[in-house]
Amino acid sequence: MLLRQPLGALRLARHAAAPLTAPLALARASPAPITRVVTSSTGLGLGAARFLSSSFGGASSRQRPRAGPRPQPHPTSPILQQARAKWSFAKYGFLESKFADRHPYIAMIIRLVGSVIFGGLLIVGCILLHDMFTYSDRHVDRVPSNPLSLHPRRGGPKNLPIIEVNLDDEEDETKIAIGKKPRLVVIGGGFGAVALIQSLPHDAYNVTVVCPTTYFNFTPLLPSACVGTVEVRSLVEPLRKIIARVHGHYVCGEAVDVALGERLLEVELPGDGGPTRAYLPYDKLVVAVGSRSNDHGVKGLENCYQLKTIPDAQAVRRRIMDNLETASLPTTTPEERKRLLSFIVCGGGPTGVEFAAELADMLNEDVAQYFPRILKDDIKVSIIQSRDHILNTYSEKISEFAEKHFSRTNVEVIANARVQEVTPDRVILTQKDADGTNVLKEIEAGFVLWSTGIAMQPFTKRMVEQLPNQFHSKAVQVDAYLRVEGAPKGTVYCIGDASTIHLDMLNDLLKLWEKFDINKDNKLDVNEWHAMAKYIKKKYPLTSVNLQKVHDIFVEYDKDHDDALTLNEVAEMFQALGRKVTTLPATAQVASQQGKYIGKMLSKLAKAAPTLKANDICDLDDEAYFHPFSYAHLGSLAYVGNSAVFDYYGYSAAGGIVAMYAWRSVYWGEQSSMRTRFLLMLDWIKRGIFGRDLSRF
Repeated sequence: MLLRQPLGALRLARHAAAPLTAPLALARASPAPITRVVTSSTGLGLGAARFLSSSFGGASSRQRPRAGPRPQPHPTSPILQQARAKWSFAKYGFLESKFADRHPYIAMIIRLVGSVIFGGLLIVGCILLHDMFTYSDRHVDRVPSNPLSLHPRRGGPKNLPIIEVNLDDEEDETKIAIGKKPRLVVIGGGFGAVALIQSLPHDAYNVTVVCPTTYFNFTPLLPSACVGTVEVRSLVEPLRKIIARVHGHYVCGEAVDVALGERLLEVELPGDGGPTRAYLPYDKLVVAVGSRSNDHGVKGLENCYQLKTIPDAQAVRRRIMDNLETASLPTTTPEERKRLLSFIVCGGGPTGVEFAAELADMLNEDVAQYFPRILKDDIKVSIIQSRDHILNTYSEKISEFAEKHFSRTNVEVIANARVQEVTPDRVILTQKDADGTNVLKEIEAGFVLWSTGIAMQPFTKRMVEQLPNQFHSKAVQVDAYLRVEGAPKGTVYCIGDASTIHLDMLNDLLKLWEKFDINKDNKLDVNEWHAMAKYIKKKYPLTSVNLQKVHDIFVEYDKDHDDALTLNEVAEMFQALGRKVTTLPATAQVASQQGKYIGKMLSKLAKAAPTLKANDICDLDDEAYFHPFSYAHLGSLAYVGNSAVFDYYGYSAAGGIVAMYAWRSVYWGEQSSMRTRFLLMLDWIKRGIFGRDLSRF
């Protein structure tokens, strides 16, 4: 047993040359006997200190714990000992804690790589297990079907088959219950239609979607698909998968006409013997067919390409690669090579600018690396814009940033110019010079993209011809609840590019005047005008943006400066407000918000229907159950070549790689499914590692 050491011994032990610390395990394992030492209280000499050091193995001044009995080794077989010696990593230092202390970064990298490998193997294993257990050999018994689904009756104005019952309406109890719900027919498969379907309850309506294409197309990324940055398969989602959420039906056909009185939609259906036509009955009809490009009376647009659909993007890609491959041949003359490598974009809006930026990136980065370098001197990308700046709907700062960026990437911006004619090998245009005179010019072109203006689709044009009070030449006029003006109220709605909101505020002018002219002096003072403006913003939410500065508007239209507004002055104000409100941009953002609005409104009407039916009330008034449509602008984005621009109510930003990734993140989040998000992410990763796909198909 050890004795407590006096203070003198402690001091001597601290100053001894030999270290007085030794591992506890060594003390326990030492076979030497422990010597009892008796010291005086006055201190120890140097010899005693040395004696202590040699006898106690350099023990510290603290009391050492009692040594217990030595553990007996467990019996181990020779085979196990050899395996431990062979597979032990301790000799390399990886399992020692000291290695992590000496090499923290290497240890961190080893842990990170190991975690990634383990996570990857775990994901692959989960996918294989899911794939293994999702295969099933389902046996389908005889499915009941309604005779009307196999042999529909005929009727309607043109005595066509009426598709009242679908083939799967009686497959199960859910389908039978859905078949008894009100019929909701949606024409189109774009942003508005998809947002509407995703906003509906799964059992509120018997939904049928009519669209000639079987997929939803994410159009904002079509310019990227044209140059191989992303694949077209990453931009589409089958409509049947989207419709399955509401147990709906899909009709692969095109709407050609509508009988508004009988509530019958005429569709053209494909067939082996040629197209056939049939009627689809509806209780509520939503028109979301989009728009087509406006030709503006320009000749030769058959020589141009457009960019609205997946086939358009594939055709553009084939033409670009054909021009590049032909220009690379030794048999191509220098003049023909220069023409083939002249790419012209007509329209300086977001679509035209993003396509020009993507094309310039591909030509400067990938084509310069894999094609003959002689092509670099002849490549030319031009944007023809009718205004004095591109992206004229954005702030001036954004337009200037885009133009400066294009000047560095050899993209020519031809402003204040209008295309007169497009021939197979050139574009004829007029451009205003410095003194305002129009100068006729010709530009040789091997490729022309037309991306300017919108016009009605054939179906919307046919529908408008049947309706009164439809005066707009480019879109269907709808009211504040997105109901088609002139159609039976609450039965036909129109959203997206196909519609334009028409607020006929002049019809309410006399009622508003009588209500807010409190003192009956045939004038509105400041207080009366403020009360009227507050009421207008509540009844017509789209006017909120234009009525923010109420007092400034009062001063602007007070022509005689008598601190009052006359009836004529208010009428002039209402006309100006109506023109400003109806100019919503033809963007996916507007169509998506309108689709969500219609979905929520129809959901609320469906919930109120049983109560009204119990009270013998047949007609549901949209105005009594829902608020008017209000557009919330969430900002505008545009890609301008390895950078992006952002504009939100006067607040603008432009930048390089960081802004580009912000642009990508927004579009990634707006995808319709996790499948397209995953594919899109893979495409961007492949583009960053391997470059763009330059194959032609």
